[in-house]
Amino acid sequence: MKAFPMFLATTGRRIVILGGGEQAAQKARLVIRTDAEIVVAGLDFDDELRALADEGRVRLEDAREIRADLFKNAALVFVATGSAGADGALHALAKGMGAPVVNVVDRPALCDALTPSIVDRDPVVVAIGTEGTAPVLGRQIKTAVETMLEPRLGALAALAGRMRGAVGQRLSSRARRDFWVWVFSGPVRAAHTAGHEQRAAKLLKARLDEGPGAAEGSVAYVGAGPGAADLVSLRGVRRMQEADVIVHGPDLPREILELARRDAEREIAADPVAAALEAAREGQRVVLLVPGAAAELPETLAAAQGALAVEHVPGVAARPP
Repeated sequence: MKAFPMFLATTGRRIVILGGGEQAAQKARLVIRTDAEIVVAGLDFDDELRALADEGRVRLEDAREIRADLFKNAALVFVATGSAGADGALHALAKGMGAPVVNVVDRPALCDALTPSIVDRDPVVVAIGTEGTAPVLGRQIKTAVETMLEPRLGALAALAGRMRGAVGQRLSSRARRDFWVWVFSGPVRAAHTAGHEQRAAKLLKARLDEGPGAAEGSVAYVGAGPGAADLVSLRGVRRMQEADVIVHGPDLPREILELARRDAEREIAADPVAAALEAAREGQRVVLLVPGAAAELPETLAAAQGALAVEHVPGVAARPP
């Protein structure tokens, strides 16, 4: 990656847009839903910007009087005049006056940060970037993600946020993770998606009142396929995202492990089956990753079924021609 993806905090901060035309209006549309103070500095303002100013949603300033305090406490500065010469001069001015993060429209070489395509389900926000190389592709991916996420998903996330403190007080780390997996993949999300938001909230609170059951260990025996990350099965990826522990041998390709949950414990074992069973008996959710198809469940794992939850997730047998 040439650019590290990160969300900028905007609470109590300012976003400055230098320019007053259509490009500046586009940037104002992009950031208007944040809680930042939005200041547009230009010479002649687009009608849309004037309307936003009349509504109190942005503040307009005369760009002939730019001072260093314009950039004080600024989270981000956009330079969007539509003129290459003016953009270059304003970029130099903003950086010289201490602006920390500057984005110049259509000038990647002058950008400290690049503007992604955004899927907005506030507070759930998905940002898609191509490092400025293929914005059309970024928009196509945005369209695909828009169809994947239900319109009211943000409201469910907001409900979860309101309950986060109570969940944190009542449940252990493992139990919290299991609880939220149940919320976002079970009846709570289904009820919320169907428009029954009160029922969803009641289901969530009732499950929390029940308290956690005993942590049950499990082993998912996952075939990693012939070595390419895009040949791991969808179920295998899901189990890797849910795991507490990832057990594998020394020869597993690193790109496969990139699919696993970031904070899952990684264990390289000479005897991966024995290591996986030991961790599962301690109540851990374990993924045992093995190269190839993993067409048959090892006898030791098969014998453990009943005492432990054991799942067989075969992989792809060979790389397609």
